[in-house]
Amino acid sequence: MHAKHRELHRLASVGWLRASVLGANDGIVSTSSLILGVAAAHATHDSIVVAAVAGLVAGAMSMATGEYVSVQSQADTEAAALAKERAELGANAEGELHELAQIYVGRGLEPGLAQQVAASLMAHDALAAHSKDELGITEAMSARPLQAALASALSFAVGALLPLLVVMLAPHEKLIQWTVAATLVSLAFLGGLAARVGGAAIGKGILRVTFWSALSMAAAVGIGMMFGTTVQ
Repeated sequence: MHAKHRELHRLASVGWLRASVLGANDGIVSTSSLILGVAAAHATHDSIVVAAVAGLVAGAMSMATGEYVSVQSQADTEAAALAKERAELGANAEGELHELAQIYVGRGLEPGLAQQVAASLMAHDALAAHSKDELGITEAMSARPLQAALASALSFAVGALLPLLVVMLAPHEKLIQWTVAATLVSLAFLGGLAARVGGAAIGKGILRVTFWSALSMAAAVGIGMMFGTTVQ
């Protein structure tokens, strides 16, 4: 007796994973860069804390809004496509059957078998068959605006907490060094974790995240230094 063969695929988690990783990464980088820019201009410790808290709140709200609008637009497009497909099925079921069969022929099935498969699937759920194989819309990959918005906002806030805690705990004269070190270490961990969960190369994930984040922080420090001060 053969043991059951089960394959673990990660595509079902792509939506929430993308939003969560983007949110956490942006929370860390944006807040750290904001802190570094203000600190490089020699602001007071209290001013840096206020800037970090404001950045956390504003960033989380912005991420949630942007993600919701973006994913809702995708959801609206999917809904319109499904409504059109539903109307076409009602108006010309035979033509839609032929269209579906031709899709399967294009994937390698013999015409007769493709016709049988298409007829069987349409008899079971015509709209589901066409939404998956003609439109490319599946349950696992469909847009979920609220889920994406909440994941982005929460992950941004969690990510932004790290540099905020560094500001509160680090000696003021060492704040820039502590922030840079904590940010790069946390981003390397986040990049590796995201790559591992998504099944990608861990090394590339770490390098990609830390490289661009380091550039962002360097730019923020440079802008702070342009306002008549130097980093201590």
